[in-house]
Amino acid sequence: MPQKLTTKQILEQNLAQQAPEKLRQVKVVLHNIRSLYNVGSVFRSCDAFGISELLLSGYTPTPPRSEITKTAIRAEEFVKWSYWENPVDIFNSLKQNDYTIIGLEQTAESIPLTKFNPSSFDKLCLVMGNEVTGIDDEILPEIDHFVSIPQFGHKHSLNVSVATAVVLYALLEKLTDR
Repeated sequence: MPQKLTTKQILEQNLAQQAPEKLRQVKVVLHNIRSLYNVGSVFRSCDAFGISELLLSGYTPTPPRSEITKTAIRAEEFVKWSYWENPVDIFNSLKQNDYTIIGLEQTAESIPLTKFNPSSFDKLCLVMGNEVTGIDDEILPEIDHFVSIPQFGHKHSLNVSVATAVVLYALLEKLTDR
């Protein structure tokens, strides 16, 4: 029977490797996320995928909060993060540093995630919007490109923390040298 690795062994393996360089440069913006648990889960995914920074904006809750820590399992201590009241300030700052802003949103111009080629951009910032309304209409013009997750069921959306993890895994797959 296969023997499961211990938590210590898993940590040693994780710390002995690095995410691809382009993935380590990715920044994630959470704008107007209501759920502290979703924020905590995104912290955890950012840590797992080696994301450089999580940028929180609008009314998105920030650490320290027990609800964030509960789902992050303390990942907020390892992922660099900052709070910005206005997301446009984030985008202006990132664009000055050659970042391309990618919004996960279902628009007429969205590229299916399966067809999106992150290698054609130097640095990426992924923008995630509200759990119900998506990315605010006021900031849509600030976003350079939109991607969407192909879905085949009756529901047309995923939980924001799940969607973030799906996109980060897709970026890992597409940015890993084979």
